[in-house]
Amino acid sequence: MPNQAEPEIAWDELRPQMIKLGLELGPLVVFFIVNSRADIFAATAWFMGAMVVSLLASWLILRKIAVMPLVTGVVVLVFGGLTLWLQDETFIKMKPTITNGLFAAVLLGGLLFGQSLLKYVFGDVYKLRPEGWSKLTLNWGLFFLVLAVINEVLWRNFSTDFWVTFKVWGVMPLTVLFSLSQLSLLTKYAPPSEPTHVPPVVVET
Repeated sequence: MPNQAEPEIAWDELRPQMIKLGLELGPLVVFFIVNSRADIFAATAWFMGAMVVSLLASWLILRKIAVMPLVTGVVVLVFGGLTLWLQDETFIKMKPTITNGLFAAVLLGGLLFGQSLLKYVFGDVYKLRPEGWSKLTLNWGLFFLVLAVINEVLWRNFSTDFWVTFKVWGVMPLTVLFSLSQLSLLTKYAPPSEPTHVPPVVVET
C-alpha cells in the first residue's frame, strides 16, 4: 500500500498568528517596562494607551479585531480607569481574574447547552468535526479557569513587581505551550483533506 502523505502545515496561517501575537504581547511589554521604571499606576496608564493602539493596529493591519482581544481591551480600560481614579492597584490586579473567569464561564457554560462557542471565534480558520470543537472548547475553558486561579493566588500573596513579571513573562509561555499542545487535537479531528493548522494562541493581556 502507498504511504499516506504527511499532513501539510497551513503556513499561510502563521503570518497573521504572529502579527496577532505581537500586537497582544506589545501592551504587556509596555506594562512591564513602565512598572519597572515608575510604578503600577503609571504602568496602568501606559497599558491602557497601548491596548487602544494595539486594537487600532489590529484593525489597520488585519482588517478585523478578534472578539477576545476586544473584550480584554474593554476590561483593561474599565479596571485600569478604576485603578487610576481610586488610586487602588487592586482593580488592575483583579483584571486577569475577571477576564479569564469570563472566558472560562462563557466557553464552559456554552458546552452545558451543547454549544462549542470557540467555533464562532476560529470557525473561519479551522475546520474541525463537532467532537473536535467540543474538546478544544473544553480545553481552553479549563485553561482560562486555571489562569484565573493562578492570578488570584499571585496578586494576593506576592509583591506587585512579582505579579507584573509573571503576568508578562510567565503567562505568555504557558499560553504558547498550551496552544502547541492542542496541535494533535486539531490534526486528529480535522477533515482528511484539511492541512495541519497552526494552533491558535489566545493571549489574555
